[in-house]
Amino acid sequence: MKLAIFQMNSVDRSVTENAALFDQACADAKSGNADLIIFPEMALTGYNIGADRIRKLAEPRDGPMIQTLRDMAKHHRIGVVCGFPELDGVQVFNAAVIIDAAGSVLSICRKAHLFGDVDRAAFSPADTLCPLVQFGDWSVGFAICYDVEFPELVRAYALAGADIVLVPTANMLPYIGIATRVVPARAEENEIYVAYANRVGREGAFEYCGLSCVVGPDGNDVARAGRNEELMIADISKETIAHIRSSLSHLNDRRSDLYPL
Repeated sequence: MKLAIFQMNSVDRSVTENAALFDQACADAKSGNADLIIFPEMALTGYNIGADRIRKLAEPRDGPMIQTLRDMAKHHRIGVVCGFPELDGVQVFNAAVIIDAAGSVLSICRKAHLFGDVDRAAFSPADTLCPLVQFGDWSVGFAICYDVEFPELVRAYALAGADIVLVPTANMLPYIGIATRVVPARAEENEIYVAYANRVGREGAFEYCGLSCVVGPDGNDVARAGRNEELMIADISKETIAHIRSSLSHLNDRRSDLYPL
């Protein structure tokens, strides 16, 4: 599978302006034969924009934002993952949608671990782990930003059969180590791919650190972005996962009798 990540510059744009930018990114990714493109956390609206503005922009899962993404995916014949604020009754969730190339919503996942005041002021936490999603013949798990810093979450996905965990994120300075150390560790210790889609630029007091990446099941980078806006495309294969697990498998050798996960 070819996987694209759009590392976006977080300038102040409307939802409509972001959608136009994403439409072009989908076109460019498809021209590179990508099967799936991942946009960052809260990509459509902005992330550090204040709880009041987030609540005003939040929409239910059948709202116009999701329909725009569905139309985009169908038009370009590419799968799309994108973060957005999901309104469910009176609650707002930091969510991400995955849409297939036919424009069908496969799942909407919610952030489980809320990061500091920026999340806690605006969102409710997910009360369950998002089930694995089948994208083609790939089993896909989701970790939204801070979620990937909790090894139990990614391990739970690996034990459930995940081939890859997708991480729409909005990670800022000084936390570069998440992209350079934590993400590779999650991939290697679970023998899966991890795809980490970050932002760059400034948004309020946050300066996003970029370094989006696709890391293989051996913990090595398949692709790594820098500190500017860019579209990157990585080739990933299930044969690589099988090869890594055939020589040494942490998942097979773990002592499940000593701990619950």
